[in-house]
Amino acid sequence: MSKKLLALSIALLIVTTSLVGCGGGQSKDEGKTPAEGSIRVAMVTDVGGIEDQSFNQAAWEGLQKSKTDFGIDVNFRESNQESDYEPNIDDLVNDGSEFIWGVGFKMATAIKEASENYPDNLFGVIDFSYGDDTPENVIGVVFKEQEAAYLVGLIAGKMTETNKVGFIGGMDIDVIHRFQYGFYAGLLDANPDVEILFQNANAFDDQAAGKSIALQMYQQGADIIFHAAGDTGTGMIEAAREQNKWAIGVDRDQNYLAPDNVITSAMKGVDLAVYEVAEELKNDNFTGGRTLVYGLAEGGVDIAPTSNKHVPQEILDFVEEEKQKIINGEITVPGTKEEFDAR
Repeated sequence: MSKKLLALSIALLIVTTSLVGCGGGQSKDEGKTPAEGSIRVAMVTDVGGIEDQSFNQAAWEGLQKSKTDFGIDVNFRESNQESDYEPNIDDLVNDGSEFIWGVGFKMATAIKEASENYPDNLFGVIDFSYGDDTPENVIGVVFKEQEAAYLVGLIAGKMTETNKVGFIGGMDIDVIHRFQYGFYAGLLDANPDVEILFQNANAFDDQAAGKSIALQMYQQGADIIFHAAGDTGTGMIEAAREQNKWAIGVDRDQNYLAPDNVITSAMKGVDLAVYEVAEELKNDNFTGGRTLVYGLAEGGVDIAPTSNKHVPQEILDFVEEEKQKIINGEITVPGTKEEFDAR
């Protein structure tokens, strides 16, 4: 794991987190009476919720870390449905938030409209780039998820004993495709004989669906399943624990959900991105109208630090060698079906 992402991940583990599962439009205020001159940064979650054990939770942890390190006042509004996005943003603006994150590509439209409605405010969106049309008061953040997925695919390909490995996607969308095809590439590069079982859950907040799909895959002979499905994947990890099978987490180091079963996680530094933008704001050197891109080379994606609990050292050494090849440009990891098929 890169020193940058590892350092932030370790730091986040020692931050005392108080998370509240709220309904649409409800919030968690960190410091209702901010210190004089403090910057107010907030986020609006996607429908997965603040305690999704994944994407939204990682963003909130990044904000909390920025509060601890920079004295920034942080806050959030939680969305139960897409119609909550706009009123949640409006509420945060009216509450005095100067910078507002939209967590998830689905919020791209709402964030762009808010940037036009509130030109004196700053905004960011995770998992979306407006490209040349990025407003001057907006920053986009995207990740090379396929690179982290490739590495956990190498691990799964080396560790499977049944030669059957599963992948559960949250939805049929580009960001999940990057996880999917990067994973497939790593699997097959490590083990050309592996059979891949796949199903989309069509939800990021349905633990029951994740568990049901995983149980079916395990019954079909899979001994390892990787998910890129937000809180839906929490159900998959529960199935792995019950069936004493292997699971691979996503976004955060998810070993804590099933310490004996989660062998690794494809980490995505949503927390890192949120934290680094907060640092720019604190240092008064924030620039909008651009997109930040995080891959292995930038320390924005990697495998989990707990991978050494269950993954043999020789496999970790192999993964590290392949990781360096990606960073050096010797390996290009596919992020789409077309790229995967063209390999």
